Amino acid sequence: MVTLEQLERDPHPTLAAIRPVGWIGALNSWVVTGRTLAVQVLRDPETFTVDDPRFSTAQVVGPSMLSLDGNPHKAHRDPFESPFGLAETRRRFVEPVQQTVDQLMSASSSPADLRTGLAGPLSVAVVAYSLGLPPASAPTVLGWYSAISDSVSGVSAARPVTEAGGAAFAELHKHVASGIDSGDSLLAAAAHAGLGVDEVVANAAVLMFGGIETTEGMITNALWHLLTNPFQLELVLADPALLANAVEESLRLEPAAAVVDRYATRDVELAGHQIRRGDMVTVSLAGAGRDPDVFENPDAFDVRRTNARRHLAFASGPHICLGMHLTRLETLTALEAVLRLPGLRLAPDSPPPSGLVFRKPSALNVSWDA
Repeated sequence: MVTLEQLERDPHPTLAAIRPVGWIGALNSWVVTGRTLAVQVLRDPETFTVDDPRFSTAQVVGPSMLSLDGNPHKAHRDPFESPFGLAETRRRFVEPVQQTVDQLMSASSSPADLRTGLAGPLSVAVVAYSLGLPPASAPTVLGWYSAISDSVSGVSAARPVTEAGGAAFAELHKHVASGIDSGDSLLAAAAHAGLGVDEVVANAAVLMFGGIETTEGMITNALWHLLTNPFQLELVLADPALLANAVEESLRLEPAAAVVDRYATRDVELAGHQIRRGDMVTVSLAGAGRDPDVFENPDAFDVRRTNARRHLAFASGPHICLGMHLTRLETLTALEAVLRLPGLRLAPDSPPPSGLVFRKPSALNVSWDA
């Protein structure tokens, strides 16, 4: 029997064994691991909805664009959509992202944990800047984030919302609500578009923690893959044009958000399995990224893989990641800076990616030559 510990440590053998879909009792859910089937589920919100009382994030932060479908989803998402388009992302964020990376790298010395020294603080700073949040220290925001994301992961594992998660969200609520009065912030614009304070806060929380998790995980996972695959790292160092594809390949192998939950609104068949109305259907973005029908030698990290961008790390359909262009920009900017460090190497005891919902190394311990 598959355990939660196995899924947190290394889910990939289990995901391969049930592909394209199978029941996992530890999650009390059907788990979709085939890419074609995953796209089908993600693009059919009428049959596979997020709008269900069991949805883990909504239990912690309340209803948001992440946990609503149809017109309510559109009303929550629309005020935040255009500022995160590709052209607007490049216009607004290239310079501040580069400045933040330069500041963090100039403060780094060997040895270092690049998760807490670079990836985490960068993601917090950029999300706060993008939303127009009042100033707060990176450790403070990361503390809120850690408590809330732990609570969300616990709900996915059938545990109750934690007291720490609830308290952290209360602090976040006060912080975000205080920024709504700023006349030119994205939060103020969302309020002016008709969202109430609680709705603005819930969506800000989703964007904050989605942005922190996605960026922190993307940076640390990509560096971990490169530093544990020396030949692939040499290819990138010899041809920096490969770096963007290396990031996509890392996303394919270990998406920072490994799963997304849906709930069947009617009886339906998936690959010969009878899904009943009300059943939980978990789309494994990690499983879809290793589908051998789409990706040759799917467990290998190959920076020259021609179809790496066919991963589903940012999901698909109406809930596709709002900040995917921004998090790609942050990740590439950070990796370009880190890979310039001479003699960069991973500590032998630095841990691999792990986690049930959010997967990344708990630390990225590296050293380099002075």
